[in-house]
Amino acid sequence: MTRAGFHALDEELKMLKSVERPAVIRAIAEAREHGDLSENAEYHAARERQSFIEGRIKEVEAIMGRADVIDPSRFSGAVKFGATVTLVDEDTEEVRTYQIVGEPEADIEKGKLNIRSPLARALIGKEEGDSVEVRTPGGEKSYEIVSVNYA
Repeated sequence: MTRAGFHALDEELKMLKSVERPAVIRAIAEAREHGDLSENAEYHAARERQSFIEGRIKEVEAIMGRADVIDPSRFSGAVKFGATVTLVDEDTEEVRTYQIVGEPEADIEKGKLNIRSPLARALIGKEEGDSVEVRTPGGEKSYEIVSVNYA
């Protein structure tokens, strides 16, 4: 996991514990004051939210507990974990930039590519100027690596 990904999880954990958890506890207390719990939709919704929050707290703590934080700025050369890679689609000439990250921090819409994805696996070990072929759900795609950065 990158340092930025670890920091984002740490911030989420702090927010869950200091904001979300107390808010749901207050919501449960308020819903209890409304009387009969068996037909109290607010109470059941708050308990469900509490269950989700507690589950997410445990999940984030587990991820952080076993995380290996890697500083990609120490790397150079061929594509490795943490690299920011700029690609050109050889068919459409569309330029895209992705950072190869661990599964917990992957978000394709933000340009964070899961290291286990087919594209990331095809890129690992390649260098600037290389072409890669990737089998996607939409068919075969060819990309040329324009740049590899470790910032």
